[in-house]
Amino acid sequence: MATTTAQTVIATVPATPPAARSLKEANRRKQGRMAGWFLAPTVIGVGLFTVVPMIASIVLAFFSWDIISTPKFVGLDNFATIATSSTIRVSFLNTFGFVIVAVILQIVVALGLAVLVQTKMPGWLRGFFRSAFFFPLILSAASVSLIMSYLFNEDFGTINKILALIGLGPVKWLSTAAGAMVVTIIVYVWQNFGFTFLLFIGGLSSIPADVYEASSIDGASGWNQFSRITLPLVSPTMLVASVMAIISALQIFDQPYVLTRGGPGDSTRTAVMVIYQSAFTELHFGLAAAIGLVLMLVIMLATWAQFKLSTKFVFYM
Repeated sequence: MATTTAQTVIATVPATPPAARSLKEANRRKQGRMAGWFLAPTVIGVGLFTVVPMIASIVLAFFSWDIISTPKFVGLDNFATIATSSTIRVSFLNTFGFVIVAVILQIVVALGLAVLVQTKMPGWLRGFFRSAFFFPLILSAASVSLIMSYLFNEDFGTINKILALIGLGPVKWLSTAAGAMVVTIIVYVWQNFGFTFLLFIGGLSSIPADVYEASSIDGASGWNQFSRITLPLVSPTMLVASVMAIISALQIFDQPYVLTRGGPGDSTRTAVMVIYQSAFTELHFGLAAAIGLVLMLVIMLATWAQFKLSTKFVFYM
């Protein structure tokens, strides 16, 4: 009975006139063309400045080219050079070591300061710290590294003069392998932890206050609240911060180039520095493209591994 009634109602609804259907279709086509016009600049820009250079770099990795003569196809020779070159191998090992120490230090410092700033303090003081910690990020990495190279100079640097006041001898910051890497990590973390700090400020602000109040009633405080409430609830922010920090650290160039030029020896030479030197100093653009391709694969693998591990360590509310 009900089916018969529904069929009767459908049968009585007048069909859309052909003229109305045609007008509706014309409006849909007009909206589609307008959307295409608005999207065209972005699509063209991404295509010209991102997709085309990426494809060109991948193709160039299989050629030998010195920008003067005609490119010559060499197959996998550039990758064989990467596998056998001690300089390239050391540069990647330096980069991996730098990433491990710098990213851990960056996240620990940023999270610790974010927790301290989010504690009870006047609003103006909290705003001051947020601005002060973020300020180094807007500075030029080359300018900061140049100033730091004077501060850490072993002969007339301010750091060694301060150490001398407390009876400590001059430290060879930039002329020893260990000292140069320590200074590079300090300068990089000092300049880059501000962005991670702001991410953690946002993550901590999103934790409901009643969660802490309920835990206080149950007797939790201090470290217990931090380890059992703050860390799990801020873990999504930590995932984002660690992914961005690792990608950025794997591409480090400015600080070691200005501070040490990769020295002493090859102790602070990084993968991107080798790309730069291969392309613009030795004119081996094919080899530089191959190193860049390997570095891109390393970054993709590291990012995939982080998201894979995040299923076990990241807690979403």
